[in-house]
Amino acid sequence: MTRILLINPNTSEATTAAMVAIAKAAAPHGTEVSGATARRGPKMILQAEELRAAVPEVIDIGLAAAGEIDGIIVGAFGDPGAAQLRRRVGIPVVGIAEASMQEAAEGGRRFGVATTTPALVEIIAAYAARLGLADFYAGIRLTAGDPLALVADPPLLVDALAEAARRSIECDDAEAVVIGGGPLGQAAIAVAARFATPIIAPVPAAMRRLLRMMDEAKS
Repeated sequence: MTRILLINPNTSEATTAAMVAIAKAAAPHGTEVSGATARRGPKMILQAEELRAAVPEVIDIGLAAAGEIDGIIVGAFGDPGAAQLRRRVGIPVVGIAEASMQEAAEGGRRFGVATTTPALVEIIAAYAARLGLADFYAGIRLTAGDPLALVADPPLLVDALAEAARRSIECDDAEAVVIGGGPLGQAAIAVAARFATPIIAPVPAAMRRLLRMMDEAKS
């Protein structure tokens, strides 16, 4: 039995449950996926300081569980604590932002990000550059409206993200679009069904990358 832990760096148990369900659906038979939710912090990470503040919590959760699991997914776009945790545990660790951006850029594709969080635009762009993807990064298209209100209204969220993805494709020449956010996971899957252009849902992308890393570690 392969055991994977998905760490939710925000405090929403509902978001954790939703991401775990998506990860399970993307995992092969014989994979057990569990979730862990941050004990402190916001219900949705909207600001750069909130992303930074999530780092110690992610590290603590990961270190406590590392001896009983085979891999870790960090389920916030921006991957707080993922790099630090990777250096301190002997198992693969993947963040949803790195996994989805790398998948979007496969084959040299130009990719954009559609998301709800204007305060994280610069951080996301800088992260793409740190991953070595700056030459492929087409920028961010934001949804209109309050992020928390959008997440509370799933049909409205899907429509808003679809419009942002459309603008990324038509205005920025994106050949793939990442839906940027853990709480946007279910909406990302719904948006993907509306486009011929690849729409990358972050949690399944992280599961795919983690499984590849785990296979490589065994060989």
